[in-house]
Amino acid sequence: MATASGLTESHPSDPHGFRPHVKPHRILACVLCQQRKVKCDRQFPCSNCVKSRVQCVPSTLTQRKRKRRFGDRELLDHLHKYEDLLRANNIPFEPLHQDWAPRPDTSNTQHAWNSGDEMPETRDTRNSTPSTTIKSDGGYQPKNVWHAMSQGFRDPGEDSDSSQDEVREAIMKKAWEQSFGDDELLLFGSRVTNVDLSALHPDPVQIFKLWQVYLDNVNPLLKVTHVPSLQGRIIEAVSNMSTIAPTMEALMFSIYCTAVASLGSEDCQTMFSGPQDDLLTRYRYGCQQALLKCGFLRTDDRDCLTALFLFLVSARLTTVPQSLATILGCAVRIAQRMALYSEAALSQHPPFEAEMRRRLWWALVLFDTRVCETTSHRIVTLEPTWDCRVPLNVNDSDLRPEMKELPAMSRIQTTTTDALFAVVRCKLGDFIRHNEMHLDITNPALNHVVRNSPREEVDLGKLESELEEQYFKYCDEGNALHYMTIWATRANIAKFQLVLHCLKHSDPSVAREQTHRDIAASYALRMLQCDTKIMSSPLTRGFLWLHKLHFPFPAYLRIAQDLRTRPFNNQSRQAWEVLSENFDAWAWFLGDVGSPIFLVFAKMILSSWEASKAPEEPPETSAVPKIVSSIREILGRSSAPADGIDVGQWTTGMDINTNDFSTSESLPMNLVDQSLPYQLAMHDRHMFGPDMYSGMAQQSIFGLQDPFSWNPLRRHPGSSWGGF
Repeated sequence: MATASGLTESHPSDPHGFRPHVKPHRILACVLCQQRKVKCDRQFPCSNCVKSRVQCVPSTLTQRKRKRRFGDRELLDHLHKYEDLLRANNIPFEPLHQDWAPRPDTSNTQHAWNSGDEMPETRDTRNSTPSTTIKSDGGYQPKNVWHAMSQGFRDPGEDSDSSQDEVREAIMKKAWEQSFGDDELLLFGSRVTNVDLSALHPDPVQIFKLWQVYLDNVNPLLKVTHVPSLQGRIIEAVSNMSTIAPTMEALMFSIYCTAVASLGSEDCQTMFSGPQDDLLTRYRYGCQQALLKCGFLRTDDRDCLTALFLFLVSARLTTVPQSLATILGCAVRIAQRMALYSEAALSQHPPFEAEMRRRLWWALVLFDTRVCETTSHRIVTLEPTWDCRVPLNVNDSDLRPEMKELPAMSRIQTTTTDALFAVVRCKLGDFIRHNEMHLDITNPALNHVVRNSPREEVDLGKLESELEEQYFKYCDEGNALHYMTIWATRANIAKFQLVLHCLKHSDPSVAREQTHRDIAASYALRMLQCDTKIMSSPLTRGFLWLHKLHFPFPAYLRIAQDLRTRPFNNQSRQAWEVLSENFDAWAWFLGDVGSPIFLVFAKMILSSWEASKAPEEPPETSAVPKIVSSIREILGRSSAPADGIDVGQWTTGMDINTNDFSTSESLPMNLVDQSLPYQLAMHDRHMFGPDMYSGMAQQSIFGLQDPFSWNPLRRHPGSSWGGF
């Protein structure tokens, strides 16, 4: 036992007389002193208890083992684990941190909803698009190489979370970027530092006029900007033009560009007292300089990418498609670097930011698809290898930057919103990218992705019925946006049905059957009728800047072939009426015709009319269709034919090789893809141009032995479908 001196007495059984030193028990404060949080003298009874005349109870008699306190990191890991389980089971909840990134091995890219517009527990897969039935499971989550390489080098007690690896990766990325020089010369030239961009802005009154034009003509169709939040920022910027942030300045200039480009030349002169070309040149230069100023080629900022996208949209009407497709590829690559295509990456952002990024990704993809089609380039962006879901059908007023969750899906299913056109267009694009026929044209190797996906097969007829039931029956055709959405969707569906039918029955022996020809002709006629609805309505005048990219040339080509080979079929009279109505709706965009492509188009129509006349019927008694008389009038008043070609030879002697038009096998797919006129923008522009066709130079088109052979147009057969 211990003595007062602190030495240890020898134990009888210890031959050496020594025992190991035993540490005395720690004497704790009594229970009452602990409760009162006063100092205890640790004598029993203690002086405090004696003074209070209460029983002194040593704490050792009632002491319980204290539980180990959780560290902050360990507690957060437990919470994140439970949140991952809720996400994996599609259970809506409010996460602890909106900006927390889920672990790659436990995240579910569905987040709180699937790709559709309904809550997961109420979503009916029968009414879903292909993207709603393909789950973005953990297999779509990319692996982290930095995390994998660090395994085996950690301390046993070190947390295995990948956040430290992400920090290391970010540091290395930043160091790598800073190791190189400037990138300004790669695109748009070098930034001119002595240019005062504030001087290139219009005055405040015109800024708000341009903003209103953008809200009326551009924003309803693209929906890449959030009007409520952006409008406040524009008002603040106008109050002090010299202190605008570079990204905001680039976005403002891009809005000016698209607003001016959406107007006609006369409207632009009336509203802004200046030629449209001059205004576009001024604002595009300002936009280029602002983009260079904010380093757009290495940006991760959504507003900066949006500014670049709008700039390219405004430039498409006056730019050679091949050049525009190349520059647009830069924008798509920036979007890919920002991971706009991945639901796993989007789930790391707050709901508002994630939804705006979805809108921007889809707008980029569809625009890139259309531009690539006009260059006969095989589209690689509209494919089933990414899982960004279709944007939600919600009003901008339902989205707020500070929101913690997206609006309830049950509240927006039976309503029309200001995002209607963009949402329906994305649903069509989502259908196309999962269609096997589309992949057979663009990338057959990806067909296994569609075949092995757990989705319900949806055909175009069923898709149209779903869109009618889900959206169109709630629309008011007196509303410009609703009218545009309804008829543009129906025109595109008819176009897809025409192309699919031609692909499916491309065998010559099958294609010559009258039944198949009648079906194809009915699709083409419906496409023209829907297009005429859009072009002739005063409601869509502000939206024609986008529709000008989609001249229905595939329908013209199919009907012209059919009328030439079957001039007296049951649909011939209706066909000439529909052709005339549509051509009349487009005629005011023609201007002065001198393009060889227009002459080829005129030759196609006029030769079909020559074949349609009965041999015994005198020419003067034939009821000439309006499209024929209009084309003859246009050719007759053309004072300077292209390349010195005599107009007379185009209006007489219509002998074309019948084999070029006889079967659907001769249907040049790149003509189907390239709804012809890409440069339809302004009244003083030609409707058609030889640069619409890859490989067709203006000087060589008439150097062919048969100037009307379609063989030069078949260099890239089956590039894609066309049309959004």
